[in-house]
Formats: sequence, C-alpha cells, structure tokens
Amino acid sequence: MNLDHLPWKTSTRSGSNGSCVEVAITDDAIYVRDTKDRSLAPHRYTKAEWAAFVGGVKDGEFDL
Repeated sequence: MNLDHLPWKTSTRSGSNGSCVEVAITDDAIYVRDTKDRSLAPHRYTKAEWAAFVGGVKDGEFDL
C-alpha cells in the first residue's frame, strides 16, 4: 500500500538527522511511519486510539 500521497508531517523538534517519525492525519485514521525506512508499512490508528495515546503521554503514563 503506497501512502506517499498523504499529508505527512515531521516534528520541528526532530532535527535534521532523519531519525524520527512522520504523522499523517486523515478523516478516519492517523498514520505513523519511520523516516529511516519509508518502505515499511506505517502504523495505523483510529482517532480514538490516537487520542488515548496522546492523553497517556500528557498524563505521564510513559515517563521513565
């Protein structure tokens, strides 16, 4: 599945070394891919899954 046509965005905090992820938001899903190997299939999340993840990040659930 080629998803290169999606509006991929990279964080401005990722730097210029290419070691980051890109996110594409569509009407029905959020896609995340590794910039080091764009030939790999991106991860696909529903908007509810993405909201739960972002909420967990904001709540500190993933802090070490």
